Amino acid sequence: MIHIVLVDDDAMIREGLKMIIETQEDFILDSVCENGEKAIEACRLYKPEVTLLDIRMPGMNGIEVAKLLIEENISKPLLLTTFDEPDLILNAMKANVYGYILKSASADTMLSAIRTVALGGNVFQKDVMEFITSQVSEQKQKENHLFDSLTEREVEVAAAIAEGLSNKEIGKKLFISDGTVRNHISVILSKTGLEHRTQIAVRYLTR
Repeated sequence: MIHIVLVDDDAMIREGLKMIIETQEDFILDSVCENGEKAIEACRLYKPEVTLLDIRMPGMNGIEVAKLLIEENISKPLLLTTFDEPDLILNAMKANVYGYILKSASADTMLSAIRTVALGGNVFQKDVMEFITSQVSEQKQKENHLFDSLTEREVEVAAAIAEGLSNKEIGKKLFISDGTVRNHISVILSKTGLEHRTQIAVRYLTR
């Protein structure tokens, strides 16, 4: 038997998924929760094989709950998502969840996903994976063009930072004052959205 905890803040979705799950003889629905906090309580109590989690919820979202379940090794999280949540989907990918499935998926797809995750497998719907891949590709392209807005001198300063040179050493190398170096660094940070010189060095070396 596969024990399940269902978590979604939308009452209609909860009821719909509840009806689908309860049609299966090999499924036991231990608890139905409307938020992350209650989900964690239920999972700690029942230790279900699978926790079907809405990715976006008030308070603790599905990703935060999933991370805790994985850390405590009490359940395998399967996230419910939609295509209008790109940032959350990418964050979920980093959290090493067992899978993502669209809320619009068919009942058969949903049930198959739950069984696969219960057995320790991973489920990533083709549409979701294609979406994730496109998002990662776009992010890579943005990072690759991070320094395109810099002037030739600013790129030289960034390169010098990547060499591990201090402001004084950069000034000597480029024949400019320390103050000018500091100004260039401030402009680089502003244009790229980076926070400090270490990030400049890392992004320059991995561009």
